Amino acid sequence: MTGGHLQIVVCAAEAAADVTQLIRAAQTHSWTTAVTATPNSIDFIDVPAIEQLTGAAVRSSYRASSNDRRSLPAADALIIAPATYNSINKIALGLADNYAMTSVAELIGRRVPTVIVPFVNAALAARSPFRHAVASLRDEGVYILLGPENQWEPHLPGSGKDRQRAFPWTTAFETAARFAHTSGPAV
Repeated sequence: MTGGHLQIVVCAAEAAADVTQLIRAAQTHSWTTAVTATPNSIDFIDVPAIEQLTGAAVRSSYRASSNDRRSLPAADALIIAPATYNSINKIALGLADNYAMTSVAELIGRRVPTVIVPFVNAALAARSPFRHAVASLRDEGVYILLGPENQWEPHLPGSGKDRQRAFPWTTAFETAARFAHTSGPAV
């Protein structure tokens, strides 16, 4: 579980504000990290704090940054967290309508071990499009941290802020690191 490069993609949900917990968990195990943010998630995160912690620019657009993305190591694992209803459906359909979704599509296509941690309410999770998206991604070898066996369930509508404190950042890292060092998830 020691060493590697973790690519993190954050989506626009309350839990994104705490992504530094994931970065620190990875760094504790000698992993380097970089964060890509969906355009709407920028309002949820502390970009300067993340950049200081990772040593890399937070990317959210195709525009070249001052810290060239090509200088980062190849990703050994990808974590998409918190992953919203919208982003999970886009990823399953292969929609790449922004820099973050394009990065995710490419990394999954390269078979980089991928962990998605949904942050959705129970009403959205009950919808057929979401259930199909989760099944499709699992069939493609993506590990979705969701369900009783993962001890992470959708929250009640309107309770996202309360559920934010329990977000499984450490479990997400441990899962991704395990898959990275065993050549991917067994789904």
